[in-house]
Amino acid sequence: MLIACISKRAKRLDVPANLPVLRDRETLEQVLASFGTKFVREVSEPAVIAVFRLAIGEAVQAPEVARTLNSVGREASRAALRKIMAEVQASGLLTGRPAELAEQFAGLLWRDLLVSLLLGVAERPNPREIAGRARDAAAAFLQLHPLPKEHAPE
Repeated sequence: MLIACISKRAKRLDVPANLPVLRDRETLEQVLASFGTKFVREVSEPAVIAVFRLAIGEAVQAPEVARTLNSVGREASRAALRKIMAEVQASGLLTGRPAELAEQFAGLLWRDLLVSLLLGVAERPNPREIAGRARDAAAAFLQLHPLPKEHAPE
């Protein structure tokens, strides 16, 4: 039953079929901020944090919970971000490996929030704070990854 719940929740992080065509950096920034908001909102839910804690606490006794959370739950968000980054790379707006780009964005987005939530030393951010965190991460990501020279305005 827990595995079914993890799978159902993970589907919420799929990239929407109506994702805008990523032709410019403004659209990319909006898409990253939107995905980031959804990502933090979903994963910071108290029930999700409880499942992470369960998986960590039972990693030795019931490793299948941790494996499922990683392969189904965490992989859903990683796959969605890789898909976005692959589309951006194909459009020529970024260079780099999609998996590494996705990992960098996720790091900028989460910073130490997830660990703090797991430890119970931080409160879940409110919707405004989550959206601000996602916008900040998207802006920082784009600063780290300037437009490739072949697409830069002259």
